[in-house]
Amino acid sequence: MSFAEILPNMLERPSSAMRRFEKLMSPQTDLEWMAGQAQALTRQYFGRTMRLFAPIYVSNECINTCKYCGFSRENPIFRVTLTQDQVETEARHLITEGFRNILLVAGEHPKFVPVDYLEESTRRLRKFVPSVSIEVAPMEVPEYKRIVDAGADGLVVYQETYDPKVYAEMHEAGPKKDYAWRLACPERGYQAGFRRIGIGPLIGLSDWRKELLCLVAHAEYLLRTCWKSFLTVSMPRLRPAAGEFQPLVHLSDREFTQAIMALRICFPQVGIVLSTREPDWLRDGLIPLGVTLMSAGSHTEPGGYTKAGQDDLHLTVKGRRVDLKEHKIQDEATGQFHISDVRSAAEITAVLQKLGLDPVWKDWDYGLGTTAA
Repeated sequence: MSFAEILPNMLERPSSAMRRFEKLMSPQTDLEWMAGQAQALTRQYFGRTMRLFAPIYVSNECINTCKYCGFSRENPIFRVTLTQDQVETEARHLITEGFRNILLVAGEHPKFVPVDYLEESTRRLRKFVPSVSIEVAPMEVPEYKRIVDAGADGLVVYQETYDPKVYAEMHEAGPKKDYAWRLACPERGYQAGFRRIGIGPLIGLSDWRKELLCLVAHAEYLLRTCWKSFLTVSMPRLRPAAGEFQPLVHLSDREFTQAIMALRICFPQVGIVLSTREPDWLRDGLIPLGVTLMSAGSHTEPGGYTKAGQDDLHLTVKGRRVDLKEHKIQDEATGQFHISDVRSAAEITAVLQKLGLDPVWKDWDYGLGTTAA
C-alpha cells in the first residue's frame, strides 16, 4: 500500500514514534533537557560536522496555479530559463565559493524544464560537482532513472501540505493538483536509485501540529520501505513572495526550535535541513540542536549568482509571455521567495568553526557509487 493510503490509519492509530513526538511537542516539556538530548544524539550520529549546500534555480517558469508560491502561473513576474551554459556558469561560481553539493531547483513547466534538460544539466555538472540533487516537478520512475544515470544522487520533494482538503484549496490548476501523485514521489525516486531523499511540509498552509505529525509518519514509512536511501527532513516556513500570500497559521520560533529537537530525538539517524528562509540569529542558535545540512549564500531567482539569463528576461501575464522592449540593468528574474539569512558561505563557515563544527563541503562522489562514464 502507498503512503497516501495508510496515512489516515496512522493518524487514527499513531505509532510509538508519533506519540513520542506529540509528547515532546507539549508546552510542558523541558526544553533544556530536549536541547541536551538533541545535541548529544546529533554528535553521536553525525559528529561535529555540518554539511553545506547551495541551490541553483534554473527556471521560474511554472504551469501550476498555487496560491502561496511566487512562481505561480498567474503571477505577472520576470521569468527566465537558464541555458545549459548558464547553469554551468552558476555552478562554477558556487565551486569558487567552496560548494561541492548543489541542488537544482525549477518551477514546474514541462516545456521549459523537461527531463532532457535536467538530464543534460546533471551530466554537465557531474563533471566537476561531486553531489548533484534535484527539486523539480514530479516524474515517473523511468524519467527519474535517466537523471540518476546522468549522475544525480539526491531528490527533494516537498508535499507542501499533508492535508488533502487544504492541498486542493491551495493548488487551483495544473498537474500539481494531484495530491497522491506528489505524495508518492519519494517512493518513485527510491525505485529510480536516488541515494538521498528529502521530504517535508511547507509550514503556514495548515495546522502545523498535524503537518508535523504527518511528517513523522512519512519519515517512519520511508525508513521502512526506502531503507537503502539516506532520508532528510525539513519544515520550511512560508516567506514573503510574489502574489503576497499570507500564512494561514503561525509556527513560533520557540515551537520551531522545539520541533527540530523533537525530530532529532525521534529520528537520531535522519538528516535535518535548515534553509536560509530562517533569520541568521535563529539559524545560529539551531546549529547545535539537531541540524545537519544547511544552505548558505542562497538565491531563489534563476541566474541569481552571476546575473546569467538577463538576455532572455521577460514577463508572463496569466501564463503568456510578454517580451520586454527594454529593461533596466538592475532588473532580474523574480525569486520564489525572499530569503532571510543573506550571509555568504564564508560567513556561515566562520560561525560553524566558532561553534567548534567542521563545515563539510564534500561527503560523496559519483564515482563511489557507480562506474563513472
